[in-house]
Amino acid sequence: MKSSFGQSVNITITGESHGQALVAVLSGLTPGIEIDNEYIRKCLSQRAPVGEISTPRKEADEFEILSGVFNGKTTGTPITVLIRNTNTKSKDYNEMALVARPGHADFTAESKYHGFQDFRGGGHFSGRITSSLVAAGSIARLALKKKGIEIGTHVAKCAGVADRDFENVNEDIKSLNDTYFAVLDSAQGEKMQAEILKARENGDSVGGVLETAVVGLPAGLGEPWFDSMESVISHLLFSIPGVKGVEFGTGFGLCDMFGSEVNGSLRVEGGKITPVKDLSGGINGGITNGDVLKFRCAVRPTPTIFKEQDTVNMKSFENTTLSAKGRHDPAIVHRVRAVVDAAVAIVLCDMLAQRFGTDWALEQCG
Repeated sequence: MKSSFGQSVNITITGESHGQALVAVLSGLTPGIEIDNEYIRKCLSQRAPVGEISTPRKEADEFEILSGVFNGKTTGTPITVLIRNTNTKSKDYNEMALVARPGHADFTAESKYHGFQDFRGGGHFSGRITSSLVAAGSIARLALKKKGIEIGTHVAKCAGVADRDFENVNEDIKSLNDTYFAVLDSAQGEKMQAEILKARENGDSVGGVLETAVVGLPAGLGEPWFDSMESVISHLLFSIPGVKGVEFGTGFGLCDMFGSEVNGSLRVEGGKITPVKDLSGGINGGITNGDVLKFRCAVRPTPTIFKEQDTVNMKSFENTTLSAKGRHDPAIVHRVRAVVDAAVAIVLCDMLAQRFGTDWALEQCG
């Protein structure tokens, strides 16, 4: 099992949904980054379940930083973050040792780990594991903020209801980072939540699309081929449970346009070369062009639903049916938003360190 990601800045995660604790180790981050515990808690709260649109399982997500921070600042050595599980009901999952839940990793986990996997709550495959990723990623975001780089993600679409597009990106990002259900049009957000509640009442679930914008990035990050900015971001995004598609800029919409519409142009403004009307998401040839980095990712409906479904008993090899038990989300797209922000922060810290060195975030560097 490979549980690490990154080259210069590297993250390793471990833990299970109903295990004792979740752990993330973030290595290679610039020393001297001031740790803001309240900011980390805020990021974790945006991933946490709230109200009837989320799972009833409530975890405090109190984190402990065990290493890599001294006198309130990063030391440059590996940062270890631990989050304890405190609210588990493992008996709800006894049946999952035998019967595979459709849409989940139960069958594939059985195929790979031969029955030795921790099946409770999805074990290591659970979205619960993303809390440690968010905690570590929020520390990476603090490093980015130090250099004026900000990340914001909104629910662009959920259950067929669409949010407005980014307009004043800097102000939009600020508003998104100050809210739980991250939309740019609050009226559309209310409609989305109403649709989520309808799905919950029907024992079903819904998915959605997240759109992310990053401002403040310099031109020149990324590589032309196998470590292009798109490929590295996509690698980590596809590691997030529920993410099933990624596109940059206008993405698949470019296929229906002419080159003259897509290419945009370049201008010199204030002694700086600036792309104009860039539809490629701030990336050309795998390398950032200095414009706003934009991408979208598709988040599937939560696979656990309370409708009877056809499945199999993995031990007896018999066909059977399953009605899910336990505590589950009717939608996860609004919670995945915090995970996407954390993931892209880790990618960007890694890319910046490779480009400018491990001390890129120090005041005297970059």
